[in-house]
Amino acid sequence: MKLTWKQFAVAFGLFLLGYFSFNNPLFAQTVEKQKVSIAVGGKNLFYYLPLTIAEQLGYFKDEGLQVEISDFAGGAKALQALVGGSADVVSGAYEHTINMQAKGQPITAFVLQARAPQIVLGVSNKTMPNYKSLADLKGKKIGVTAPGSSTNMVASFVLAKGGLKPSDVSFIGVGTASGAVAAMRSGQIDAISNLDPVISMLEQKNEMRVIVDTRTLKDTNELFGGPMPASTLYASEEFLKKNPKTAQALTNAMVRALKWLQKAGPSDIIKVVPESYLLGDRGLYLDAFGKVREAISPDGMFPEAGPRTALKALQAFDPSLAGKTFDLSKTFTNEMVKKANAKYK
Repeated sequence: MKLTWKQFAVAFGLFLLGYFSFNNPLFAQTVEKQKVSIAVGGKNLFYYLPLTIAEQLGYFKDEGLQVEISDFAGGAKALQALVGGSADVVSGAYEHTINMQAKGQPITAFVLQARAPQIVLGVSNKTMPNYKSLADLKGKKIGVTAPGSSTNMVASFVLAKGGLKPSDVSFIGVGTASGAVAAMRSGQIDAISNLDPVISMLEQKNEMRVIVDTRTLKDTNELFGGPMPASTLYASEEFLKKNPKTAQALTNAMVRALKWLQKAGPSDIIKVVPESYLLGDRGLYLDAFGKVREAISPDGMFPEAGPRTALKALQAFDPSLAGKTFDLSKTFTNEMVKKANAKYK
């Protein structure tokens, strides 16, 4: 079929438009760094559900980003990837920003995924059927996602309330999926500090007794004495200074995911998350989602009192932080989140 001159001109114009869109700086994406590596400790957890939603629904791609997500056994391992240079950004717990400032390695959280830790500390009905108080945990083995992670922090904080030091127990890394469930069921650990859907799976068969539950805002406020920021996206100060547009694009995608989650129903969630996240029980997964739904941030904003609450919690069990001065304003920023919320009203 022969083309008329008019048809040829239109086709050639479309070709040039497509070509320059990818090869001419005037048309290229405005982000400084298109390929971004994100480290996360337990991607299957509801704690990081907004990250999964942003990835699965293509929100990062819509912002001109090629995001590669690497999954680790826990948040401490994800932080190590950032420090070691193999990750640009971490999807991890806010309190790491405080710990790293104490070590002279400033990192900043720039979007909040969850406004409650969603971490549950429970004892095994198999190895501790006669549990009465926190004092009974002395000398016991407590499974955490990974030593040094937020699950470790919450467990240490709770132990301090009972007069115990972290050194009074043995913390064992059990991961965030079936391995954690197996460790509890086999008696390898006496207690567990973990998140959903792992916790709901153990609760379903009455294999554990809950001691502390931070899946709701009410329980979180009662335990910590104020709002406790949980999962975030954080990066080094250097990365944020060098790549402000990239960081804004990441924030836009995450806020868009948070907005989607506010309106999504259980059936919507099931359609988006990978099948492996369900741990073989779709009904249980949906039930667990209902328990943590209010913990998900509606807008990505850090609460004003949140950083102070987190610092107080860390100082309660870590003597090395007690006498140090912190500039909490450098551990987080709401500036990019404000812009993202204006874009996705």
